[in-house]
Amino acid sequence: MAYDPNRPERPRVEPEIIPPDGDRGQANWRRTPDNPWRGSGFENVRGTHRVYVGRIGPFGIALLLLAIAAIIAIVMIAVLGAVLIWIPVLVVAIVLTALFRLFRR
Repeated sequence: MAYDPNRPERPRVEPEIIPPDGDRGQANWRRTPDNPWRGSGFENVRGTHRVYVGRIGPFGIALLLLAIAAIIAIVMIAVLGAVLIWIPVLVVAIVLTALFRLFRR
């Protein structure tokens, strides 16, 4: 049979279907009285978890604004620092250009 690159490849292994209530093959991370050092405190917890999100109060808004102001200040200091580094470089370049023009005549 000739090799056909357009033909899809068949799976080599059948997928294993694990029922929802089966714990087969999973590690038990729970600590037991006979082995208190098993795992590191993780437990296999299944089910739905709720996440409660509350409104931001005045203190939270103030902290958020303070964090934003701090980030803006850091960025401004970095930009200003970059500009201040280039000022002496430009002054030296202008002075050297003037000296070369002066000595050229």
